[in-house]
Amino acid sequence: MANILFIGLGNMGYPMAGHLAEAGHQVTVFNRTVGRSELWISEFSGQKLTEFSQLPTQLDAVFLCVGRDEDVQNILIDEQKLLSKLPQHCLIVDHTTTSASLSQSIGRHCASLGLRFADAPVSGGQQGAVNGQLTIMCGASATVFEQVKQLTAPYTRAIEHMGEIGSGQKAKMVNQICVAGLIQGLAEGVHFAQQSGLDVPQVMKLLSQGAAGSWQMSNRYQTMLDGSYDHGFAVNWMHKDLEICLSEASQMGISLPVTEQVDRYYQELQAMGAGEFDTSALLYRLQKSMTGSAE
Repeated sequence: MANILFIGLGNMGYPMAGHLAEAGHQVTVFNRTVGRSELWISEFSGQKLTEFSQLPTQLDAVFLCVGRDEDVQNILIDEQKLLSKLPQHCLIVDHTTTSASLSQSIGRHCASLGLRFADAPVSGGQQGAVNGQLTIMCGASATVFEQVKQLTAPYTRAIEHMGEIGSGQKAKMVNQICVAGLIQGLAEGVHFAQQSGLDVPQVMKLLSQGAAGSWQMSNRYQTMLDGSYDHGFAVNWMHKDLEICLSEASQMGISLPVTEQVDRYYQELQAMGAGEFDTSALLYRLQKSMTGSAE
């Protein structure tokens, strides 16, 4: 069993840290909103940390599941300087979705301090985190990957070694590119079915068994029909991720026209005040756009 510091108790990090504690690891949690840490330790076995100057005396690994590049940078290097406070050979596992260049920079910084690092973004959403069924794309050395694989087993359904540091983030970009197009296609299909006067649930149940079937179709068409958009990953975060994808593509000199278009749709949703809706709110945008045209 390992002594683990888990940073970031959002919709994903909270249950992930819980799975680690339930597996028998000694888990200390940190969250900017201290009340979230207090809630966690009332539910799981572990300790809370309020200042990085008060690290546990024994620490084998640090897990991060925070929001943005600047959050990771500030915690590890700039403001909090956490890396400089860790014991040599400590493992840092970053589950945050960030740019590949940040992961590579942190990897170099860790190497200079005798620390081990892996970029390990996850896919599966809040539901996958709660159920311990996440997919992890890992960028690290082969040795570090084996350690990450073992430690993350309590909340992992699938994990793959994608290559050197930064490769995990690039694989996560592929995931977000594919998902964005899928959700937009599903939203347009549902909208078309509604306007055609079809029995939408009947259509979706049938199509989900054929070539058009997807996780999004099976799990989201009914919530979309219900106008329920509080199922995990928010529009605000998807826009952040797609900006990373588009920036990386620009550096590579390639075009992602569908991703660019869907990202504009998500920005429209943000302007409509729907930034906290989940990503399937693309149907909401279509419906509102049609209402506006009618008016």
